[in-house]
Amino acid sequence: MLTVLGSPKKLCDGLTRREMLVAGGLSMFGLGLSDYFRLQDLQAASPLTPGPSPPEGRGGRSFGRAKSCILLFLYGSPSQLEMADQKPDAPAEIRGELGSIRSTLPGCDVCELLPNVSRVMDKLTVVRSMTHPHPIHGVAYATTGVHNIDVAMELSPRDGRHHPYIGSVVDYLTRGERGGAPTNIALPFQFSSHRVGEVPRAGPYGAFLGNAYNPLWTEFHGRATKTAVKTLQDQRFEDVEPYVGVSNDSRFTLASGANLGAGLTIDRLNQRRSLLQQFEQARREGDAAIQGHDRYRDMAYSLIGSERIQRALDLDREPMPLRESYGMTIFGQACLSARRLVEAGSKFVSVFWDEYGLAGSGWDTHWDHYGRMKNELMPGFDMALAGLINDLDQRGQLDDTLVMVLSEHGRTPRLNNARGGGRDHWSQAYTTLLAGGGIARGRVVGRTDRHGATVTERPVSPKDVLATAYHLLGIDPHTLLYDRTNRPHPLVTDANVVAEMLG
Repeated sequence: MLTVLGSPKKLCDGLTRREMLVAGGLSMFGLGLSDYFRLQDLQAASPLTPGPSPPEGRGGRSFGRAKSCILLFLYGSPSQLEMADQKPDAPAEIRGELGSIRSTLPGCDVCELLPNVSRVMDKLTVVRSMTHPHPIHGVAYATTGVHNIDVAMELSPRDGRHHPYIGSVVDYLTRGERGGAPTNIALPFQFSSHRVGEVPRAGPYGAFLGNAYNPLWTEFHGRATKTAVKTLQDQRFEDVEPYVGVSNDSRFTLASGANLGAGLTIDRLNQRRSLLQQFEQARREGDAAIQGHDRYRDMAYSLIGSERIQRALDLDREPMPLRESYGMTIFGQACLSARRLVEAGSKFVSVFWDEYGLAGSGWDTHWDHYGRMKNELMPGFDMALAGLINDLDQRGQLDDTLVMVLSEHGRTPRLNNARGGGRDHWSQAYTTLLAGGGIARGRVVGRTDRHGATVTERPVSPKDVLATAYHLLGIDPHTLLYDRTNRPHPLVTDANVVAEMLG
């Protein structure tokens, strides 16, 4: 019998930590990976059971076209007027100081700061008519099935009203398809963890599916090489920032600690593998029912030692010109890693352009709008998105990989009077970009008025985009999930697949 030494700390269910470690065969650093997989299967056997699978062929040729999805989330929200809904004839206080350039998509000019994106627009669908009633940083509203959002929810990932993140749902509903790669993985670091302030933001979590379905996050290892200047009311940030530039030796490692204990990486898991074996040996000796092949342990070891995942996260395997085509920023290198991860078998990979250093940063340009667009935001985005689309297309993978560029909302058509000028929150009309995985090439959906302020043709909600993504990933958007009280919840409410987006 293996005895665990240490102080007997009580857990919330009354068991001591030592009792839990011995009885459950858990490792001293939190849940072992084999127990993580076991937990997922236990949850799958609970009332958290999805509704019936859609009939074969539902949705026509587009249903299930996407084998994987890469979600690029621009936290803070870019302006629709400086993305792909240009209004060159509007007054100066609306159109601002940036000009337009022609793109490869007829009738869809883009901002002059997007020269690389302008050359791949014929591969994208542009939705100019996004709209909803919540002009707050509702990442959860944009990426989950929750039907409403408020500021209290936005700042509380544990609020019981939340629904699971789209990546978590895909993980849950396709758990039987797991191979040697995590289904739901996110980069570059745990969301909302690198800004001033201790209150985390809601969004990419498993919610009532449980923490086992939170994304597996990476950790960033590298050096920021360029400086950013940001302002938030009376606060000022001026420091090197990885979203502006990173060193050539930058890399990501899988930080399983996002689910299993803070700061735990695959390398550290590997170092403790012998300890896990000791615990499992003790469990086998104490429970004769555990015999022979342990598929959960094998799944854990396959993730710990998977050469496929280690190779996918090893950016040194890519030629430097290709890395540079994505941009030598944390966002660009994360997009390249996302492409490598879907190649390795991951089904849903998220890349967040997050706040860094200063809260209220990212794409939240209430102050110094044009300075930040020119020097911090647009150059990195331009290279990363164009690099990803071109790379996927040249490899013949774009048709199988859904790429979505999402944000919480748009920005006010009229510039404010803040220092350096700014645009505030605006959810009545904004723009989303999609490509691949069954999305039409070279199409514009919807229209806004002459100021980009209101939708005048084909309104599309964030829930419609999620329904369309589920459809393309082979998941019926009308599937029901059940919470711990056995209440049914639709994946998305009041939503429809947007046929105009489909190729």
